[in-house]
Amino acid sequence: MTTGMSMEDMLGALKAAAEITRLRLLFVLSHGEFNVTELTQILDQSQPRLSRHLKLLTEAGLLERYREGSWVIFRLREGGATGELARMIAARLDEADDDFAADLRRVRDILEQRRQRAEAYFAAVAEEWDRIRSLHVAEGEVEAVMRALAGDGPFALHVDIGTGTGRMLELFAPLAREAVGIDSSRAMLNVARGRLAKPEYAHVKLRLADAMALPLEDGVADFITMHQVLHYMDRPQTVLREAARVLQPGGRLLVADFAPHELEFLRQEHAHQRLGIKDEDMARWLQRAGLRLRERRQLLPPAALGEKGLTVSLWLAEKTA
Repeated sequence: MTTGMSMEDMLGALKAAAEITRLRLLFVLSHGEFNVTELTQILDQSQPRLSRHLKLLTEAGLLERYREGSWVIFRLREGGATGELARMIAARLDEADDDFAADLRRVRDILEQRRQRAEAYFAAVAEEWDRIRSLHVAEGEVEAVMRALAGDGPFALHVDIGTGTGRMLELFAPLAREAVGIDSSRAMLNVARGRLAKPEYAHVKLRLADAMALPLEDGVADFITMHQVLHYMDRPQTVLREAARVLQPGGRLLVADFAPHELEFLRQEHAHQRLGIKDEDMARWLQRAGLRLRERRQLLPPAALGEKGLTVSLWLAEKTA
């Protein structure tokens, strides 16, 4: 149950919201997260003027701000009484009002621009992606096994480490009440934002951060995924320890990665730090992180590929009490 607000906090929040530009900001941010440049485009106001309004709303606890590199991104406050108040105010605003209707049209334009940028990116890298994907079992088969290993849910918080284009967030979105995708590449997060710019992914958030320093408190997640991430890491055990820190007791970690192979071009051309993950290494890393291996699967590549094919390994682990 949400804790109530003091009279002083309530008055401060209501005063902060009681202005047309700030009401418009609450309305716009109820439709997603946006950076300052996008907000200036949507509200058609200068950045200095808009920044003052954003500062007041943030100080009143109605908004949250966070930095991704040079970007500052805003969203409605998550949780707490002020977060509920912000959402309640935004929900009561009439979309048919001229100002709100115009803002909503520009919000949709921004989301469409994100989608188009994502499509352009995929088109640019499609040839290389197809080359790599053709070396191992079809992604649909991998995803089907991951869904089976994950179980029926629901998950209170799904964290996808190394989220890349956001496919794991998309796959498990129906099973999660909340989800957070973490990646150290702003370009990949931009692709993920375009992919997830749909109402059914409103509960999914994206964060720019290092996998070895997750911007999350201890024990907040009950489900974590890492899809084709560890072979890029020079310290995979540290990544697994950080995942274990974020997991609650009984929470589960699902890892999908390549089994050991000898395709050196993946290291030379695609920045792979490791040519696959050995089972004995994974078992040792999980144990040292305080995680118990529950199940392991292997998916073999098409026989026609022979020694050029990549086997995909999957490990499901659980955090001990």
